[in-house]
Amino acid sequence: MSSEHIDRRHLRVTGRHQAMGEEAHVLVTDEPDGVTIVVTQAFGPAGDPLVGISDVTFDGYPAITILVEAGGREGLLHVSPIHGDDRKAGFTDIPPGTKCRLSCPVSRRPLDRVPDVGGDPGTDYYALYLTPERNAGSIVAISDVWGHYHSRIVDNFELISLWDR
Repeated sequence: MSSEHIDRRHLRVTGRHQAMGEEAHVLVTDEPDGVTIVVTQAFGPAGDPLVGISDVTFDGYPAITILVEAGGREGLLHVSPIHGDDRKAGFTDIPPGTKCRLSCPVSRRPLDRVPDVGGDPGTDYYALYLTPERNAGSIVAISDVWGHYHSRIVDNFELISLWDR
């Protein structure tokens, strides 16, 4: 896998990822320049799949698709499943700093808000669940502010990686 698009300067992968083993709900690979974490499955608030529902891929991995509403418009946003990679396709012409409404493109239900993610006044975080059972302990938490690339992956209630740009 090419890791040229991964912002390793702002991505922190915890040592806890090594203990996840077969229970992990993400793909963890050791690359020559560091560990790479790929979200291989994600689900919306009703359990609908969000990975691979479009033909968009990043380095061969299917995109995560989210319905985004911003500035009175809405569209499908396809994001890279590689943590620390800011590549996107689809509805991307949104001014930086815009507060967005994030929803499931299948059910159209708003993504669930993630409590207790502090340190970012004015920013809320929303859950992409790593299992169809929608366990709060296995999520990707994403920001609702366009251009604010803070996100984190929590699996089995353990912080696996944090992207804080």
